[in-house]
Amino acid sequence: MTSTWKRRLGNVRSFVSNSTGGLRGGSNLASWVVAGTLAYFLWVKPSQDLKREQQERAALASADPHAYVEKRKPIADPQETGLIYGNKNKARKPDA
Repeated sequence: MTSTWKRRLGNVRSFVSNSTGGLRGGSNLASWVVAGTLAYFLWVKPSQDLKREQQERAALASADPHAYVEKRKPIADPQETGLIYGNKNKARKPDA
């Protein structure tokens, strides 16, 4: 009787160990931490950000249905930011 539950416990432990790739101890924990961190930043966080952005957009639209809602980020002017060669972000001369 005692040997059957010990055998079952051993089988469960070996199954869990094999399903985690056979890693044990600190390396197992470290690999799970790395995998969890990657999963968070690649799947969970982007979906949360998208959901939050959609909620903000819906809140803006419900406040005033005829108000303009920006749907994408504005593109910076390359002459203003100095991305075009020769313009090192010099001060603009006022138009006279």
